[in-house]
Parts: sequence; structure tokens; C-alpha cells
Amino acid sequence: MNITVENLAPCKKLVRVELPATAVDEAFESMTKDFQRQVSLPGFRPGKAPRAMVLQKYDADIASEVKKKLIPDAYRKAVADHKLEVVGYPDIEEIQFGRGQALQFAATVETAPEIQLPEYKGLPAKREALSVTEEDVDRAINLLRERQTNFNSVTREATATDVVVVNYTGTVDGAPITDVAPTAKGLTAQQSFWVNMDGTGFIPKFADQLLGAKAGDKRTVTVDFPADFVTPQLAGKQGVYAVEVVEVREKVLPAADDALAKGYGAESLEKLKEGVRRDLENELNYKNNKSVRNQLITALLKQVSFDLPESALAHETRNVVYDIVRENQQRGVSQDIIEKQKEEIYNAASAGAKDRVKAAFLLQKIGEKENIAATQEEVLQRIYQIAQMSQTTPDKLIKDLQKRNGISEIFTQVRNEKVVDFLQQHAKLEDVKPETAAPAA
Repeated sequence: MNITVENLAPCKKLVRVELPATAVDEAFESMTKDFQRQVSLPGFRPGKAPRAMVLQKYDADIASEVKKKLIPDAYRKAVADHKLEVVGYPDIEEIQFGRGQALQFAATVETAPEIQLPEYKGLPAKREALSVTEEDVDRAINLLRERQTNFNSVTREATATDVVVVNYTGTVDGAPITDVAPTAKGLTAQQSFWVNMDGTGFIPKFADQLLGAKAGDKRTVTVDFPADFVTPQLAGKQGVYAVEVVEVREKVLPAADDALAKGYGAESLEKLKEGVRRDLENELNYKNNKSVRNQLITALLKQVSFDLPESALAHETRNVVYDIVRENQQRGVSQDIIEKQKEEIYNAASAGAKDRVKAAFLLQKIGEKENIAATQEEVLQRIYQIAQMSQTTPDKLIKDLQKRNGISEIFTQVRNEKVVDFLQQHAKLEDVKPETAAPAA
């Protein structure tokens, strides 16, 4: 077999393969015999049909099967012989194929980049020197109390700590808001809508203009929609609301006592505080650890530059676009807004994808050099964790992963995490005060 490899561009090669006619004819002969043994023709027992009749009826099928076998086998041998690290799938062009002829085809492939690994031991990272304080625990306990808040109806005027229940209709330039922003129905009119008087959770300055109001009062509220408002058609515009106060409700928090603790499954308030402290410490350690790992990846990326395969970059860009769109949908952003922002989304995704693909190749190379790999047990454990979070069975998840080559992706994820563990173990860490710590990437 004759094989030549040409460089077309960085990370792209043309592999030309020629298989001699004798090998092609041998494959045809072998496949013809297989067909003779397997096919049935009228008047002949299975496997007893004459060769000439089999060829007359199945010649095209035989040629198709020979091609299906020879080209993949020859391609794999060419890749192995030239030690090509192929990324994605080849684009194969058949040039010549037939009985008595040499098989000739060309495969355009993308390959992993050639990387000169930088010094990856001793990468710098800053770690916040933080600890959980009593004030932190008290704030967390207060958040637990707020989850069990009672809202008691009162007849007095509304204060900044209350909730006001209102009916409202809104206009912009004298027209209903939906005339300007058709999807903003909730901003146009609502019945029995709860407004936090501390100003959180709704349009800025809306609640301020209801201070001192009582049930039955009617007020005109004027708001300026921020320039970065979630509904872009309203950004920078002024809205006018006709508001009717239905009810004023006072927030009443439960006491911080053993009864509160038992409502959260703890024996006592002290036990609840102990659990809260552990949770806060775990969260703090997680954030610190994530920040350090992000800094190490950033430091690694800065030390080396290389070309990236187009297909890998395109694939990862699609993944990032999908993640951004999904996050926006979960936040309630409409499909119309997402469509209008698709160019910005793509640009942001493309930039993020470059770093992710570059980091993936670097981590792979470091893993190879340091003999770091994911074990089958580690991958199965990760699959069980994903299945539990997804509320599905491991068997079903494995079948779904197999359909899209997802098992190998999990092997890669676990391997990469172990490589970052290695980088962290060999990092040059500096404990710093919070205000000087490097932000998480």
C-alpha cells in the first residue's frame, strides 16, 4: 500500500492512499465467495448457486461491500502508519475503484495541534485567606428564617419592610407597554401582584413611590427602565403605571430558636448552626478551589500559542452557544430576544470555545506526559453521579451516552480533572487577603 501525506493548513492534512490491484482483486474474490455461500437463487440450494449467476445478480452489492471494507481498513492503516492524531471524521474522496484496478482515494483530515508544552509545574495562583465567622452563620440563619416568613395583613401605611399587593396597568408614551414590547405582558398589567417594598425583585424605583400607601389607595407610579433592562424594547424608556393598592402585608419572621431548627431537621438551634457552619465552609472551600483551578488554567493558556482544528472549535462553539441559550431561557428571556442577540451570543461563544479547546489539548498532552488517565471505575462513578442528579437510572444514561459517543467524553472530563488536580498539587499558591485575590475566571 502506498501512502502520502500532504500538509494543507495548520491541523489539516491530505492523506492519499493507493492499494494495489492484486489486493483489490483478492478482496473481490473473497467477498464473491461469501456471497456464494450466503445467497439463495431459484433452483439452487443455498450456497450452491454458480459463481457466474451470483455475479450477474449481486455484482453491484459485492462491489459495495468490498469498498466498505477496503477504504476504512486502508484509512485506519494509513493513520496508524503515519501516527496521525486525527480529530473528528475524515472527508474521503474516492478517486479510483473497480475490479482489476488499484484502489485510490484521498482523505482530508484534521489533526491535533503540535504542542510544545510549557512549564506547567509551579503555576502561580492566589488563594483567598477566608474563614466562616459568627456573622456569616447569623446571616445564614436569618435567610432560613426568611424562608418561613409569615405575611400578615395590616391596615396601616406601607413601610420599607412590608409587601404591598397591587393591581396595575402600565403604559409607555401613552400606549400599553405591549404595543412597544409585545412579549412583556407581565409588565403591562397584573392583578394581585406582590411588590417588596425594599425595592428588590421588580422595576427600580417602583416600590419607593408606594411608601405610605394603604389598602384602597390609588397612585400613579413613573419609572425609568434601565439601559440594560431585560426587555430591550423598553430599555431607556419611561413607563407610567396606574396602581391600586389592594393590601399591605407585614413580614413576620419566626424566632431563631429550637422550633425553627426542628423545622429544618436539626435537634436544636445549636445543631442547626453547626450544620450551617459546615455548609458555609464547604461552599467557601469550593469557591476558593474553583478560583485557584481557573487561575491555573488561565496561567497555562497564557504560556503557549498554537493553531486549533476548525472542526473541534466549531463543535465546542456550538456547545457554548447551546449553554448560553439554555441559561437565557431558564432566566425567562424570550426566543425573540435570543434571536436578536444571536450575533453577540455567537461572538461570546466563539471566544470562550477557543480557550476551552486550547485547554483541552494542553490537558490531554500533560496527561499523556504524566501518565494520568481516567479509570473505568472513576467513569462509572461519575455516570452514577450524573444519573442521580438527572433523576434517571445509570443503565438508561449509559445507553443515551453510547448513542452520541458520550462515554469517551466522560473519560476525557475525568482525565482532565485529574490533570488539573496534578497542576494544583504542584502549583505555587499564595494566600492573600480577599480584596487582592485574583477573580475566578
